[in-house]
Amino acid sequence: MKRISEINPLGEERANPSEQTRENLRRERLQRQRDEGYQMLVELCDMGEYDMAEQLAIRNSNWGYEIVDGIVMERMD
Repeated sequence: MKRISEINPLGEERANPSEQTRENLRRERLQRQRDEGYQMLVELCDMGEYDMAEQLAIRNSNWGYEIVDGIVMERMD
């Protein structure tokens, strides 16, 4: 850890990630959200909360899932 006197407030900045790195991070975040969403939908269906799962799937259509007869299915557009 640096002493305060050694820190230059106008000096080093955080490096900006490249466009490729940003795109990879964005894809990873979206995939993680999609996986977590799928898990939530499956848990709701397992509890018999089909209407709630369907509403959640509709509100988060970017996940790409729908509820068909109480089963989580990948949406085919």
